[in-house]
Amino acid sequence: MKIWIGCDHAGYDRKLEVMELLKARGIETEDCGCDGQRTDYPVIAKKVGQAVAAHPGDRGILICGTGIGMSIAANKIRGVRAALCADAFSTKYTRLHNDANVMCMGARTLGGGLALELVEVFLDTPFEGGRHEARVQMISDLEQEW
Repeated sequence: MKIWIGCDHAGYDRKLEVMELLKARGIETEDCGCDGQRTDYPVIAKKVGQAVAAHPGDRGILICGTGIGMSIAANKIRGVRAALCADAFSTKYTRLHNDANVMCMGARTLGGGLALELVEVFLDTPFEGGRHEARVQMISDLEQEW
């Protein structure tokens, strides 16, 4: 599994922290920007979302001020199931039940320790499958309708 990671200017420092964690865990990453300069979050959400959609089994991490803009933008890309992750319970269950493949976080709403903990929960929690498979398929079917 490869992690595609990106941020806008508000999330730059947090992205660097997350990348250090991923490196320490030996996880392959691809930095999709930004480099600290003012950046519009939809541009980065598109880069990460398209990469994840093109590489099933890979995951993405997006960071902006609140994580909300990134999650809205990323979810416009067919094949992306992005979730705003702000607590351990929701982060765990978005993987277990929704098979989320992109986590979005707010650099201005989460402290560094919690943010790194949530990344680990997101990476370490498998999709439960079973009865949830049909619901995830329903989400994919919605993408085909519009």
